[in-house]
Amino acid sequence: MALISLLLLTALLPNLSHSAGVDVGIINGTEAKPHSRPYMVSLQVNGGHLCGGFLVSQRFVMTAAHCYNRNSEITAVLGAHDLSDKGEGALRREVETYYVHPIYQTWQNVDYDIMLLKLKETVPLGPTITTIRIPKIEEDIPVGTICSVAGWGQTGDNESTSNRLMETSIRVIDCKKHRVNKQRVCAVHPGGACFGDSGGPLVFKDTAVGIDSFITGTCEEPQGPNGFAKISAFLPWISSILDRV
Repeated sequence: MALISLLLLTALLPNLSHSAGVDVGIINGTEAKPHSRPYMVSLQVNGGHLCGGFLVSQRFVMTAAHCYNRNSEITAVLGAHDLSDKGEGALRREVETYYVHPIYQTWQNVDYDIMLLKLKETVPLGPTITTIRIPKIEEDIPVGTICSVAGWGQTGDNESTSNRLMETSIRVIDCKKHRVNKQRVCAVHPGGACFGDSGGPLVFKDTAVGIDSFITGTCEEPQGPNGFAKISAFLPWISSILDRV
């Protein structure tokens, strides 16, 4: 079964882009309470939403490696709920350095799908912008654990990306049954991520434990679980980057 990065369809179908006035997003989700997930980041190119991300320090955003394009400059938009509301007071930050995991290759091989973005300026924290915790030790997420995902992606394979942040619950399953490596977390519908949700966090309680990476099949008719990069598997590499600041 083919694994498809959550950015791929957006790249192939440019007409499925951010569109004002369209309230869509996560599969089988609901609109998040505004600013209830103040760690969420919209990564944008030329003013349009590309991927999700999440703030892990006042200078760094974590996201998926397959969101990187050497030909495009990414802008991080923080403190947003409705991306079409220019009066919302969201903060924009340019990216100073892109840290793609050195073993990551392309979206065709979704191993090591993790990237850190160093912002050009420190982000002031407040009610609408905060960091989220990541694991301190490597550990598996127990099968059956209910986590949540959020993003500004599509609600269906032929839908537009969302103006407003959407969220849903998703249940962790055993990756081994799906021949997915140990650096992954697998989770299944009824809720799930879709194209444009790449890079957003898989959240358990108040900790980001995974990064939206791929689907098997399509958003509406998945042939397997949603795949997430397991953050705790990359802690030495993450620390080597964050400790530089």
